[in-house]
Amino acid sequence: MATRTTEDSVPGGWARVIALVAVIAVPLGLLGGLASWIASSLGYMPGDSMERVWNTPYDRPADTHGNAAWLVGDTVVRSRYDAVTAFDAGSGKRRWEYNPPRTADICATSRAAAGSVALIGLGDDDTGCATVAAIDLGNGRELWRTARTPAGGRLGGGEDLLAVGGGLAVALRGDRTVSAYDLRTGAPRWKAAVPKGCVPGGVDASAEQVLAILVCDEMKLAAYDPADGKARWTVPLGDRRPIGTDATVGFLAAEPAVLGVRMPESYGTGTNSFVSFGPDGRRRALIESVGDNAGIPVGLQGRVAVDGGKLFADVGGKVVAYDLASGDAVWRESVSGRITALHAGGGRVTVLTRERKGLDQLYVHDAATGERRDHRTFNRDADDGNAELAGLLRYKDLLIAVRRGKDVRPFSGYATW
Repeated sequence: MATRTTEDSVPGGWARVIALVAVIAVPLGLLGGLASWIASSLGYMPGDSMERVWNTPYDRPADTHGNAAWLVGDTVVRSRYDAVTAFDAGSGKRRWEYNPPRTADICATSRAAAGSVALIGLGDDDTGCATVAAIDLGNGRELWRTARTPAGGRLGGGEDLLAVGGGLAVALRGDRTVSAYDLRTGAPRWKAAVPKGCVPGGVDASAEQVLAILVCDEMKLAAYDPADGKARWTVPLGDRRPIGTDATVGFLAAEPAVLGVRMPESYGTGTNSFVSFGPDGRRRALIESVGDNAGIPVGLQGRVAVDGGKLFADVGGKVVAYDLASGDAVWRESVSGRITALHAGGGRVTVLTRERKGLDQLYVHDAATGERRDHRTFNRDADDGNAELAGLLRYKDLLIAVRRGKDVRPFSGYATW
C-alpha cells in the first residue's frame, strides 16, 4: 500500500505555503522582539515607560539660600533667594509669584508646609535673616510678618531655622530663644529659653511637640509643649559616645523625632547616621553608616525619606527600609544604576536611578514588604540633562521632579505611558 505524503494529506499543497510562512515569521518574530526590547530600554514601549507631560520654564541662576519645594493641594511651589513661585501641579502652568521686599533676600524656609502655610525668612547682608513671613501657598498672599533677632549677620545657614506644625509657626530668635506664633495670624504664643550654656541649632514641630537641636558641650535634643512652651525633656543625641558640636545635625521628621547626623571625616567610618526618639525623649533607634551622602541632613540629597514608622534610604545603590522603633533593616532591594531621588508615601517607595546619561529608570516598591510594584524607563533624562534632582513629589498619577541650581527647570511632570 502506498504511503500518503504530507502534500497528499493537505489539500492544494498547503504544506509548502505553511513552510514558507514559518521561514518568514520566525525572523520577523525575532526582529519584532528585538524592536520591542530596544523600545522598552529607551522608554518608548507603551505600558513600560515614563513620558514627560509638562515642564516649567528655566530658572535664572540661583543662590544657595532660600531654596525649598512644597506640594499643597493641586499647587506645586518652589522658593529661591529672590522669589516664591507656584505652578499648577497637573499642567505646570504658572499660577502666582511672591517677591520679597526690594533689596531683601529669602534667606530661610520651613522644610514643610501646614494648612497651606509655609514660612520664609527675609533679610540682607547687613541685618542678617531678621524677618519671618508666612505665605499662603494656595494664592501667594503674605499672611503676616514679624521681626526676629538673627544669631549672626549672614544670610546663609538657615536650615531648620523655621518650622510649622500643630497650628504653630516656630522660629529661632537669636542664640537663646525658641519662639512660637499662631500659624495663620502671627499672634505670639510663647517663648522658651534654651538651657544655660546651650545655643539652639534648629527647630521642628508637630501637633504633639516642638523640638529644638541644642549645641551645648555636646549635641542635644529638647522638646517643648506646643500649648505653652514648657520644657518637657532634654537628652543627648549620642548614647555611649557624645556627638560633638562639630557634627552637622538636621531634622527629617518631628513625629516621630528623626534626625540626620553627619560627623566630620576625621571620625572615620560610620560618619553618616540617623537617630530616632520616642515622645518621652528615650532614644529608640540608631541607624549607622547610611551611604556616602545619605546622612547629610542639609538637603538630604533627595535620597532619604521617613514615612509610616520607617526610614527609607539609598545605601550603596540599594533601597533599604529601617524600622524607626528598633533601627533594624526591614527589607532591602537592589536597583539598576545610581539612585538619584527617592520618595515615600501612600504605602509605596518611589525611586529614580541613572545608569548613564539618557537612561533613567523608575522603581516602585511596596513600603511594607519591599516587593517591586512597577519598573519603567524614562524616554528622556529625568533631570532634563541639566542638574541633579533635589527631590520627588507625587500628585495623583504624576511624578514631579524637583531641581534647583543654575539654569534648571525647577519642576517637570511625568506620567506612565
